[in-house]
Amino acid sequence: MIQMDNVGIVVEDTDAAVAFFTELGLELEGRTQVEGAWADKTVGIDGIRCEIAMMRVPGGHGRLELSQYLTPVASPAVPENAPYHIVAMHRVMYRVDSIEELLPRLRAHGAELVAEVVEYGDIYRLCYVRALGGVIIGLAEQLN
Repeated sequence: MIQMDNVGIVVEDTDAAVAFFTELGLELEGRTQVEGAWADKTVGIDGIRCEIAMMRVPGGHGRLELSQYLTPVASPAVPENAPYHIVAMHRVMYRVDSIEELLPRLRAHGAELVAEVVEYGDIYRLCYVRALGGVIIGLAEQLN
């Protein structure tokens, strides 16, 4: 048996990331700090201290782990405004009720459109937004 537990994203500011994903509609499940030999051995870096916030999708259909490395401080992995097609670049896609209503609220948290809001046939309205130091979030609005 296999089940998806969560998707993890390293962020620069846990408070800002929690505010952003709360605006998106996720719920804060809990926050904690991790450190110690077991954590060092898990990630392969000595002396880590990391703040983690676990966000859940309402209804229990997935979780997002936000990790802010306090020591050592995380370094940017990709160039600023990197294109989407870089190997190992990733995004998390969320189905939302209305992209038009959500975008202004996300922009208030620093999100910017990667390109345009487009329609995929008469099935979905789609877009990617970049926020939180480069994290790409996909938004999908079902049209029918």
